[in-house]
Amino acid sequence: MPAGVRAIAGVDDSKALDAPTRDRLAARIRERAVAIGVGAASVREVDRLNILHATVRAMQRALVMVERRLGVAPDHVLVDGSPLRWLGVEHTAVVKGDATCYSVACASIVAKVTRDRLMRQLAARHEAYAWERNMGYGTAAHREAIATRGLTAHHRRSFCLNIQTALELT
Repeated sequence: MPAGVRAIAGVDDSKALDAPTRDRLAARIRERAVAIGVGAASVREVDRLNILHATVRAMQRALVMVERRLGVAPDHVLVDGSPLRWLGVEHTAVVKGDATCYSVACASIVAKVTRDRLMRQLAARHEAYAWERNMGYGTAAHREAIATRGLTAHHRRSFCLNIQTALELT
């Protein structure tokens, strides 16, 4: 976000905001931001690398996008959570940053809105999993759909190990 510019009212931890508010704020953030880079990691990467390393890879991809848009690499970034020695750029880790740091909260909102849109698109192709309502989180209905329909190519298998290895005792 640009320095010295008044903060957008209502920006908060994306988890504390309802979907319409996040959508409205994401649009304002996109209008005002100096640059935005959204990175992703595939389900295969999550399963192969683990969630932490896949998250770092996604952050690195986001930083490449920001560099392309700015024409210069960021020399320091803020990240939510703990320091990431593999990130490859100077950074400050802010514990609970999405709830305490304006720039991190803005990034949290843009990321959540982007992911929710992706999940709604997947839901249209895989209706049984109700991704438009649970956004891929392991709700009871989602777990039931996995149990009856199985996993799709979009499921992180490493997150479903308990379902795959559980034995029904009768």
